[in-house]
Amino acid sequence: MIHKKPFIIAEISGNHKQSLKRALKLIDAAADAGADAIKLQTFTPEGMTLNIKKGEFLLKDKKIAGAWRNKTLFEIFKKAQTPWEWHKKIFHRAKKRGLKFFSSPFDESAVDFLESLKVPFYKIASAENIHFPLLKKVTETKKPIIISTGMINIKELDEVVSYIRRLGCKKITLLKCTTEYPAPAKDSNILTIPYLKQRYKCDVGLSDHTLGIGASIAAIAHGATVIEKHLTLNRKDGAIDSFFSLETDEFRSLVIESKIAFESLGKIKINISKSEKKYLKYRRSIYVAEDIKKNQKFTKMNLKVIRPGLGLHPKFYEKLIGKKSKIDLKKGSAMKKFYA
Repeated sequence: MIHKKPFIIAEISGNHKQSLKRALKLIDAAADAGADAIKLQTFTPEGMTLNIKKGEFLLKDKKIAGAWRNKTLFEIFKKAQTPWEWHKKIFHRAKKRGLKFFSSPFDESAVDFLESLKVPFYKIASAENIHFPLLKKVTETKKPIIISTGMINIKELDEVVSYIRRLGCKKITLLKCTTEYPAPAKDSNILTIPYLKQRYKCDVGLSDHTLGIGASIAAIAHGATVIEKHLTLNRKDGAIDSFFSLETDEFRSLVIESKIAFESLGKIKINISKSEKKYLKYRRSIYVAEDIKKNQKFTKMNLKVIRPGLGLHPKFYEKLIGKKSKIDLKKGSAMKKFYA
């Protein structure tokens, strides 16, 4: 398996609370935390749903997260949208802070708009991964595409990957995703990541909606090359996605631990590392535990396997017991092979 340094994305979503000043603070927070990129969501509520306040347009299900329950789809999208006139300023701040910037378009008009801002690549959200007209529009840009795999089955995913490749997409990254907010860790199924890499011969990462960073670190250990997590300034501030997002210090921990996890992968090796060599002398070896006279037998009382490791290898211990010493030996002497 070829390992790549994980690319860490801070998802801003609607955590700006409809404040451009707050959105720019989120960009600074992402940069301060060490993220590689920030991602927006580009849509209008009118482009997402109908402004109807009853029936299937009203979220009454008790399983729906508190911040969203009893709201209409239109109300949620209105609260969550990032105004299009903000994008340029947000992307400018991101560039100034050394961050890559891109977005998830939710319809074809959003793609045209994002093209005018020269985004380097696109993200397809889980709810849009079967939106074939959108997939076609994004593929026509000839730019890399990241696709979240929430709410999709393997047959549908086969169709999606085959479709965009047929249209000429050269670079696809799939993100294992569980569309739940927050997502239970037990539903993350991180072991799917190497399977997707093998099946589709592409980079695979994780769009992580769990609380904390454990799932992300596990994903890196299984070959994830992209990690996407939501970022907030304060999880208790009532922003639309704050309740399952990471705060700045937590995001910084994600970046640090992701780097450590990646570096720890190394390669298949069962050998003494350079850093371990100075500790070899502290392994166990055979030492004289009591004074021994010439021709006296070695016993389990006068020979011990102890630290440090300057004596004979412990594998010779049983063979020595019962043999006679060739010389006088003092307690504390490191046992040598020619003493027996």
